[in-house]
Amino acid sequence: MIDFRSDTVTQPTEAMRKAMYAAEVGDDVYGDDPSVNELQSYAAGLLGFDDALFVCSGTQANLLALMSHCERGDEYICGQQAHNYKFEGGGAAVLGSIQPQPLTNLADGTIALDCIRNAIKPDDIHFARTRLISLENTIGGIVLPESFLADTQALAFEHRLKTHLDGARLANAAVASGRSMAQISEYFDSVSLCLSKGLAAPVGSLLLGDERLIAKARRWRKMLGGGMRQAGVLAAAAKLALTEQVERLAEDHDNARLLATELAQIDGFELDMGRVQTNMVFAKVAESIDVKALAAGLRELGILITPGATLRLVTHKDISREDVVKTVQAIKSCL
Repeated sequence: MIDFRSDTVTQPTEAMRKAMYAAEVGDDVYGDDPSVNELQSYAAGLLGFDDALFVCSGTQANLLALMSHCERGDEYICGQQAHNYKFEGGGAAVLGSIQPQPLTNLADGTIALDCIRNAIKPDDIHFARTRLISLENTIGGIVLPESFLADTQALAFEHRLKTHLDGARLANAAVASGRSMAQISEYFDSVSLCLSKGLAAPVGSLLLGDERLIAKARRWRKMLGGGMRQAGVLAAAAKLALTEQVERLAEDHDNARLLATELAQIDGFELDMGRVQTNMVFAKVAESIDVKALAAGLRELGILITPGATLRLVTHKDISREDVVKTVQAIKSCL
């Protein structure tokens, strides 16, 4: 199947499968898994942090960050479209007793600095204590401007707040902007990085920060049932995600631009080409088109999409340029 639903569907490479088979393992809860330790050390150096923690998912990495920065009754500021607010089951509130303060994301994915400033609560017993500003890069496939990251960091310093980056697709942001992941991460006290999306590892994410934060996160990970044992079989593939798959993401970005360009020429599809910066294409579909019927027709032709008034189509390593051309032809045929 040609699967545009998400880059989470990527299959591990043959090199990853061989590395998993041969991985040296130990008990990671005891800190004895050499493959996990090597991954964490490598990632910390790559992104410019003191320490890193290998976890099962991006959702868990974000939750651990929030619970490590904040205490019960504290608050974090984020965007309305932030994954750790909108798409992670309310975990910060349910499990951390942390109040989210969501603010409107502007068209470029940023949040107005005045809105952030005005949302910071005064030191008063009537209010939750604002502790953290959380951003996401990329967000909806858009790369946040470096100037916004710098201005947000300065605002956080001014109010003695910490900063966290949901970097699920940080590697995409780095490749698209021509900067390293470390150059983007330098504006944050902690970063989560997903290895199982465009980077193609089968399982896993990383949380990066200073030693104190990671030690606290490690304790929360155990409490939440996330302590893994012989996790080196996963860490071996995750290491290859960082060493072999980052630069390859440029192919996904090129394929997304081709897909968007072709879809924009089909009647009933409306696209904002300025939003096509990485591997995500958003296409508004006219009401005259039965999107569910379109999705069913494409499925019969071996193509998977998620139907909706706005289609989100995500390119990844298992979608080639030829697959994009085939998909556009199939859409025209179905219509």
